[in-house]
Amino acid sequence: MTPHSPRARRRVGAGITAALIAGGVVAALPTSVAAHPRDHGAPAGDPDFGPNVTFIDETWSTDEINEFLDSVNDEPEFSQDRHQVFFEPGVYGSAAGEDDPATAEGIINAELGYYESVDGLGAVPGDVLINGAIHVEPHVECPDTPWACQGPGSLTRFWRSMANLGFNPIQRPTAEDAERPFPAGVAEPHQMRYAVSQAAPLRRVDVRGDLTVFGRFGEYASGGYLANSRVEGTITTGSQQQWYTRDSEVGTWDGGVWNMVFSGVDGAPATDFGQPAGNDAVGVKTSLGTTPVTREKPFLYRADDGELRVFAPHARTGTSGVNWSTDAAAGDSLRLDDFYIARAERDTAASINRKLRQGKHLILTPGVYELNRPLRVTRPDTVVLGLGYASLTPTRGNAALVTGDAPGIHVAGITVDANVPESEVLVQVGKKCPPSWAKGRGHGHGHGHGHAHLGHHRDGDDPITLTDVFVRVGGPWVGKAVTSIEVNSDDVLLDHIWAWRGDHGNGIGWEDNTGAHGVVVNGDHVTATGLFVEHYQENQTVWNGEDGLTVFYQSELPYDPPSQEAWTDGDRLGYASYRVADHVRRHEAVGLGVYSYFWNGVDIRTESGIQVPETPGVTLRSMTSVFLNGSGGINHVINTTGAPAVGSFASPQVIAYPTS
Repeated sequence: MTPHSPRARRRVGAGITAALIAGGVVAALPTSVAAHPRDHGAPAGDPDFGPNVTFIDETWSTDEINEFLDSVNDEPEFSQDRHQVFFEPGVYGSAAGEDDPATAEGIINAELGYYESVDGLGAVPGDVLINGAIHVEPHVECPDTPWACQGPGSLTRFWRSMANLGFNPIQRPTAEDAERPFPAGVAEPHQMRYAVSQAAPLRRVDVRGDLTVFGRFGEYASGGYLANSRVEGTITTGSQQQWYTRDSEVGTWDGGVWNMVFSGVDGAPATDFGQPAGNDAVGVKTSLGTTPVTREKPFLYRADDGELRVFAPHARTGTSGVNWSTDAAAGDSLRLDDFYIARAERDTAASINRKLRQGKHLILTPGVYELNRPLRVTRPDTVVLGLGYASLTPTRGNAALVTGDAPGIHVAGITVDANVPESEVLVQVGKKCPPSWAKGRGHGHGHGHGHAHLGHHRDGDDPITLTDVFVRVGGPWVGKAVTSIEVNSDDVLLDHIWAWRGDHGNGIGWEDNTGAHGVVVNGDHVTATGLFVEHYQENQTVWNGEDGLTVFYQSELPYDPPSQEAWTDGDRLGYASYRVADHVRRHEAVGLGVYSYFWNGVDIRTESGIQVPETPGVTLRSMTSVFLNGSGGINHVINTTGAPAVGSFASPQVIAYPTS
């Protein structure tokens, strides 16, 4: 067993012993979840998804549901345990007390924890209606004076999700929070809280009331992502630094700090980025009428004949509003007989790849999969669907997952953890680029020739798609990877990606969890909707392909460069986060935020957060740099344009580039 094997870290005892560590991060000793008295495995006639997948139906009492949800929502931040919860179609909880949450009885009311996904099995979200709330609250640092401790708040509320659910929001505090003098979980009538940051998507939800996405006392938050959803009332963003909403319906949108982006959202606020907004404020919102390319995430649902199936939506262009159809025109309804259902405790890379070669789709049930070779997904239209934050980790310096250059492959809902020895790449889409392009750690300098020969130009209506793919370098253990995600194919869609070189947790340090690039795009016609890339040591996102498009980008520069000399790109101060290579002639990006927090007490600068070639076909809109804390900062927003982001939460903006 390798020193960094997750199997060496299985849970060792019962009960949580939580402790605050440096930086306000909550750590906890592993724990065991008590066995629930109910049989919560798959219903008779369904495949066996293993012990980490729970099916709740209307025979469960409200107390049983709340008790069970409370038993799986207390994982520590870097736990190796994973949970997937499914609600069968039905109505759960009582709406009788909806106007007064403090006295409401019989409601579903629980918090959502790390590595927990809660999904409905209806054909449309309202087929599972929850009277109550499954909510996310910030970490409470100062129970007696919570308004005085805004950090960490929700800054580490990662790795959790909900989908395909309808909510009649009725929320109140739970468990120990209810005993605090100022409970975090108090909400207004008809309001649910989802105070998250990265890797915590809401998809295909129907909130029949209001949604707030920040803490009750204004705690810091750095989310987030909402797609294919409807919120009838008001979404209140408060302290959320940035947020991306795609193809949804909202009643009213209230607030925004630095970078709020909407595409294809009915009811979205008008674009006001960079415009005066009163009280010496400037606008931070950017709205696009449609989303250029979308492909919704595959999901399990209960078909009319009672069978569980996976619905794999088709890709679409120029979309807006919700699309909850499961008709044949909207996608393919796939029988589970066509899937291999993998289990981490029994499967290896060899056993999974054998099934993929035989033509099976793949469901990865919750767990940590140790892989001595990459999973290879090569057949067109193959679906790889992770449940409950199923995690892949390489053990021999290999990649975790590699796709062929075949149309329609869809990889969704997986987390990838770097390990040691170092991997050159963790997730590779399409064949490796030719040697003339293989610049290793020099990708961003723009050498080479055109990209027409990279991969085969496929029909853009059936793109390879990565959805909710989250990569970590460090955090659970020491990990090293030169590039986290490399895209070599053309016509690829990246929808909600978080590539994260860890800034806290285990194995953290400038020489320990090494990672040069989060995302490198070598293919042409690649679209990213909701791209989060943070803390890598060189150019974090490198775009070498032509006709690339990014809608929403969020990035923090690495916190930990020990000196300017250690973090210098040739004769240029620091590294730009978002780097379009010098040879690229056509590229577009909308809604970009790059933030700095150099915490070693050294005046470290980067010349600009965004670096692009100066050519008419490369255009960007709605860009900001932000000084979060620490020393040093960002000299320009893009190239040599934009004021410095240095000190006192400076957040200069550039509305468009080129500027004329």
